[in-house]
Amino acid sequence: MTPRDASDANDNRWSDLDRPPLNGTALRRALVREGGLWGDVRVTPRTGSTNSDLVALATDEKADEGIVLVAEEQNAGRGRLDRQWTAPARSGLFFSVLLRPTGVPVERWGWLPLLTGVAVATALSKVAGVDTALKWPNDLLVTVGGEERKTGGILAERAGNDAVVVGIGINVTLREDELPVPGAGSLALAGATTTDRDTVLRAVLRSLEQWYEKWRDAGGDPAASGLHETYAAGCATLGRVVRAELPGGTSITGEAVAVDGDGRLVLATEEGVQQPVGAGDIVHLRPA
Repeated sequence: MTPRDASDANDNRWSDLDRPPLNGTALRRALVREGGLWGDVRVTPRTGSTNSDLVALATDEKADEGIVLVAEEQNAGRGRLDRQWTAPARSGLFFSVLLRPTGVPVERWGWLPLLTGVAVATALSKVAGVDTALKWPNDLLVTVGGEERKTGGILAERAGNDAVVVGIGINVTLREDELPVPGAGSLALAGATTTDRDTVLRAVLRSLEQWYEKWRDAGGDPAASGLHETYAAGCATLGRVVRAELPGGTSITGEAVAVDGDGRLVLATEEGVQQPVGAGDIVHLRPA
């Protein structure tokens, strides 16, 4: 059962005046339109994980594409490799979207987290004036005090045979003393021109809709849709020496030279081999 809309809740909503609650009714009015991607925007005061909630919902054939679930607070948010993602209530944007990319070959669905990264970075640059770089495959980086820091992440999960749930977490007003780890950042710490979560969320979802529809109309072709070129241009991993920590405990070190047509990161190793990496943690070893 989906918790009630936060815009209708009254449980200490204004406990932090610097972090006002989102208004679900206003968001639906702004984003849901005839013929558009977004069919519903639901805001809940708190949940374990918006991704888990939507994956469960997607198994119901009545769950149409375009549902957006936003949580003001997550107590079991997940990143890649089941890492925990926690933050103070209303300090960021924590939401998931349900997509059913019919007409796109399944082998191209791996581009969805990269597409989402491009859409988010584009929106943050436009609406908040924050230069956001992409760390392959799913991290959002901003600059704080001359230092590169992670301000967000993306997690895509299959839901049944024909759906993908994409979760997005963005630190918006997180303060220095609230950072979960030293390498974390937020839009506020990066000098954003706005930290209004309503404004940022609308911009991100509109950008995601535009990129998704362009990609889907191209049959998921990353070149024809312009996604491949745009991702490579904004990827901070390319041109760096990195270590790829692979599933199973092995690792590869090399220069990140390309993102291939399947969305994999290509490393040029000291042995002269170009090794594609499809999954793993990437550690930047040398600045670009």
